[in-house]
Amino acid sequence: MTAIWNYPTRVIFGVSESLRVGAVAKELGLKRLLLVSDRGVEHAGLLTPIRQALAKERIFVESFVDVSSNPLEEDVEKGAEAYNAARAQGLIAVGGGSPLDAAKLIAVRSQSSRPWEQLDDAKNGGQYIPPVLPPVIALPTTAGTGSEVGRAAVLTVKSTHRKTVVFSPLMLPKVAILDPLLTRSMPAWVTAATGFDALTHCLEAYLAVGDHPMADGIALAGLELIAANLPLAVATGTDLEARGAMMKAAMMGAAAFQKGLGACHSLAHPLSSECGLHHGLANALCLPAVIRFNQSAVPARVTRVAKIFSGGAAGDCAELLTALRQKIGLPSGLASAGVTEAQLPKLADLAVEDACHRENPRPCSREDFLDLYRASM
Repeated sequence: MTAIWNYPTRVIFGVSESLRVGAVAKELGLKRLLLVSDRGVEHAGLLTPIRQALAKERIFVESFVDVSSNPLEEDVEKGAEAYNAARAQGLIAVGGGSPLDAAKLIAVRSQSSRPWEQLDDAKNGGQYIPPVLPPVIALPTTAGTGSEVGRAAVLTVKSTHRKTVVFSPLMLPKVAILDPLLTRSMPAWVTAATGFDALTHCLEAYLAVGDHPMADGIALAGLELIAANLPLAVATGTDLEARGAMMKAAMMGAAAFQKGLGACHSLAHPLSSECGLHHGLANALCLPAVIRFNQSAVPARVTRVAKIFSGGAAGDCAELLTALRQKIGLPSGLASAGVTEAQLPKLADLAVEDACHRENPRPCSREDFLDLYRASM
């Protein structure tokens, strides 16, 4: 069944709806596009029907498929060169959070030459985002980041070697097409890691400081979808109902975290830039410790989340999340993912500089971050 939502990105949801991409581009008046993706998506064969759908509408497409697993500044700069060389009018982003984020950043770079350090959200860089950006049509192939409806993107800046968030409502994709078929080929471990990313977005948004009842409601509904469907999606990748539910939850997490995120994301970002950990996995390995840290600050909210993952009964939220992590086959801690004790001081230095913990319900010092890393080992 097809469904269309506007919140505020136009979202088209349904099996095989990705084949509508040519008609969508045509409706937006686009005749020349840059398709942004990565080698994994290309090798999985997911781009061929997308290109065919665009060709059917006589839309010219140039491809840039050299996005890293965690987008680098050089990826975005090369993508912007490809965009300009193609004389493109917009972008089609196909993939997980990395290609989707890269496409949004390429759109920014096509209109601005400011250094990424100046565009950093931690320095109020959103004020420098150009008022008119080329449109992005986003087709996620994972169910984690929700970048298809997000107003931010993350890249590792060369000068600082730090994951940097660029944020502005102007960066929202014009259209997102959520087709569960595009996620069917995800391996179980990627399904698990990206699913925990969606979970972390919903949970941290719900616990974040501030009054945002709409974000809270969306976050709770997203957590309910994840609790009911993440184990099914991991165990049976062909279950399109579970796959679709996880795509909805990922989208909802990104919509909810306009309220804010928290300490878990500040811990996770350096783990990706310094240790090469998948972002969702980094979140999964740190989240239980962060929940224990935050519980005293927002006990009623943590209890409400625990009831979602316990089926309505009382329970320890951190233990329930640890049990879920084990059930879906993720590692037991940072040490088993290759992180060493010697790396923790530098990671803590970077975590305290990360802007995401500004909305954490409990203030975090550099020593707190070091303790959280140790508790996650």
